[in-house]
Amino acid sequence: MKILYTNFHPRNGGGHVTYILNLVRGLAPAHDITVATPGTSRLYRYAGAIPGVKVVDARFSTRASGFFAERAALRKLMATERYDVVHVNGSSDHRHIMLATLGMRRPRIVFTKHNDLPLNTLGHRLRARFATDRVIAVSDYVAGLLRESPYRALPITTIRHGIDTDYFSPPSVSLHESLRERYFGPAWRGKILLGSAGGTDYDKGWLDLMAALAALAPEQRERFRVLVAGDPPNDVKMARVRELGVQDLVVFPGLLDDVRPALAACDVGFVLSYREALSFACREVMALGLPALVTSAGGLPENVIDGVDGWIVPVRAPEAIAKVLRGILDAPGCVASMGAAARERSAREFSLAPFVASTMDVYHAALNTP
Repeated sequence: MKILYTNFHPRNGGGHVTYILNLVRGLAPAHDITVATPGTSRLYRYAGAIPGVKVVDARFSTRASGFFAERAALRKLMATERYDVVHVNGSSDHRHIMLATLGMRRPRIVFTKHNDLPLNTLGHRLRARFATDRVIAVSDYVAGLLRESPYRALPITTIRHGIDTDYFSPPSVSLHESLRERYFGPAWRGKILLGSAGGTDYDKGWLDLMAALAALAPEQRERFRVLVAGDPPNDVKMARVRELGVQDLVVFPGLLDDVRPALAACDVGFVLSYREALSFACREVMALGLPALVTSAGGLPENVIDGVDGWIVPVRAPEAIAKVLRGILDAPGCVASMGAAARERSAREFSLAPFVASTMDVYHAALNTP
């Protein structure tokens, strides 16, 4: 099968890029794969390194100066290559694909909805009508949004993210200790280490964890250390951390190409976002053998069984987070048992093979639709 993947992000691209790369790696050995994305992007670099995969420097801007040339380049690409399926991943690339295929015998178009942004717009109505054959939702929560949108008349399939559970796997005991020393220093001993690679944006909820720590009794607070990977916090955010008096409890290793060592140094992962469609970050920490502390935002709780392999708390609720932290202190053995359950569930439900196979089923269904 000839498949074209499109993505508009000019730089990192976050979960969109991870999603596409996982599909491309899984399908490239048996299929003809092209990825159209800005040449400045992480996706362009990483996809280009996969044997047999073709990458095209494609732009999906909204500026009139480049819009017509970009559309013409896409139209030429599709007319020349005659793809069976185009898999679009955002509004910008979906719009360009729609306009580039007007008046031509177009390939089947599959759209993945990765977020919870509004769907009841004129653009979505046009794309649902003229440039979509099948829709993939990354969670049941997102599928519910789609069923109340212009895409309701189309087949909608929920396919949750697949991750490489061999790549994301628990470290050996000896490596675990050396990683703790690397990221937390000698003060890690006797502490419960909490980690996230979600970054320091306000809507990632990490400051709520800081507030929860501040609400603990001093002797309880000292039992914890926190790691937050991603862009370092700005001065305003750090002022809030100092105001809470927890600046000595948190480390910021920066933006990491490989988050595994930093997360593997920890005992508990956290994803306390205010909005989430599903969350690769949650699945990665669970695959590493960490129980996940998550909010009830969007599709995020679909990853976790509360009290079994993690904890679910309301959004923006430091008091609920503090209650979980006190519970961990009261029964510290739960961390290891819940981490083992998280790893077991990851291997059973989060792996790449069913994710890739289910996506291929959608492609075949699209091709077999009259």
